[in-house]
Amino acid sequence: MRVLVTGGAGFIGSHIAEALSEHGHDPVLVDNLLPKAHGGPGTYSGVVGDVRDPALLAGLLAGVDVVCHQAAVVGHGVSPADAPEYALHNDYGTAVLLAAMHEAGVRRLVLASSMVVYGEGRYECRTHGVVPPAPRRRSDMDDGRYDPPCPRCGEPLRPGLVPEDAPFDPRSTYAATKAAQEFLASAWARQTGGGVWALRYHNVYGPRMPRDTPYAGVASLFRSALERGESPTVLEDGNQRRDFVHVRDVAEANVLAAETTTPPGTLVPVNVCSGTPHTVGELAAELAKACEGPAPTVVGGTRPGDVRHVVADPTAAREKLGFTAKITFEQGIAEFAQAPLRSAAALT
Repeated sequence: MRVLVTGGAGFIGSHIAEALSEHGHDPVLVDNLLPKAHGGPGTYSGVVGDVRDPALLAGLLAGVDVVCHQAAVVGHGVSPADAPEYALHNDYGTAVLLAAMHEAGVRRLVLASSMVVYGEGRYECRTHGVVPPAPRRRSDMDDGRYDPPCPRCGEPLRPGLVPEDAPFDPRSTYAATKAAQEFLASAWARQTGGGVWALRYHNVYGPRMPRDTPYAGVASLFRSALERGESPTVLEDGNQRRDFVHVRDVAEANVLAAETTTPPGTLVPVNVCSGTPHTVGELAAELAKACEGPAPTVVGGTRPGDVRHVVADPTAAREKLGFTAKITFEQGIAEFAQAPLRSAAALT
């Protein structure tokens, strides 16, 4: 198959391109090499261009069977002032791509979505069953009580695995744009009879992550600190639960999605995750140990929009795509501790 990979020079996109080639497919890469998201392999031999350019897309989509859409401005961001840039790249860019796919007659899309569309994960109250958690109160967090309470009785909640049918509750500009991407892609599928896999990535880490930046994931921030000889700084109490999934596993999930059709006119969401939760504190401690660096420092506090626990249910990915993550947390962290972080891409 011929597969157009947008964001093909990026952290995840570059691994997807390699995995597609290894499986005998023909990846076509496009990336605009944004400074805050640049990098990937030592050299980048794809097209330098922007998915917001319809004329460029018209040429790239000729003969393409599937589009694997990774191009996006990612991460928590700096402030709400980032909103126009996020919306312009993530949502307007997706809309232009979908329109170009319609014109070119390309009807299959693999969309890089994210677990951030869920906001908080799934919680259960001993008395009231599965409930949406009440908002975390600043006074509680200032006193070191970080777990959200039951909205009905105020008792502590037990976190569980979040399934794909959980309601959307985006807590950041980035999260809102990922939710909007899914809505745009779903509407496109209904209108065209196309098919979409919305791969909701959980906390992706691994080789080629960007260096220390407000737009990087927590694993990169910890690794960057250790590279400078500093302790990783852990917010809250370090017991926030996440699902850390290795980037090569994510790439394999994309290959499976590219090779698997969905029912016409549908968007099918799946969690792309390891299925094994770990705390943010565990991640920091494991990385510090693997890097032979200073132990993490737990500083309390939280960022606006941060959530407490998001742990994925891997069932749908296994049943619908045949995807199961293969790289264990211990194996992945040991490799990541020694892998180079991503610097600027060199053009060939």
